[in-house]
Amino acid sequence: GRYQSVGTYSAVSAADKLRLVHLMMQGARDRIARAKAHLQRGEISAKGEQISRAIALVDGLRASLDESEGGDIARNLGGLYDYMMRRLLSANLDDDMTALDEVAGLMSEVHDGWKGVVDQSDRILEANTQ
Repeated sequence: GRYQSVGTYSAVSAADKLRLVHLMMQGARDRIARAKAHLQRGEISAKGEQISRAIALVDGLRASLDESEGGDIARNLGGLYDYMMRRLLSANLDDDMTALDEVAGLMSEVHDGWKGVVDQSDRILEANTQ
């Protein structure tokens, strides 16, 4: 009855949140890749714009963490996101390709792990709606 539909709704919004995080991670990776291309071509203002967007996305990822629910994992990710933002800032100031590569590598690791979470939640949701 009524309670079942509430349960379905919260399952959907949880899945939406997982997908949103996934999109933000993908967006940050895309922006970093663009920033690297701009830096290689000496397009400094365009590079700065892409790095700023990447920082905003990483900041959004950090804001989406729930430490009360996520515990150590959320705290560790929060620290990693902070580190990524600092590295992106210095990449921007110093035109540092190594820093961009480092953050790209870190984000790709986190993103690959997250894709596993999203896939798993999709399977669970499908099993529950059969």
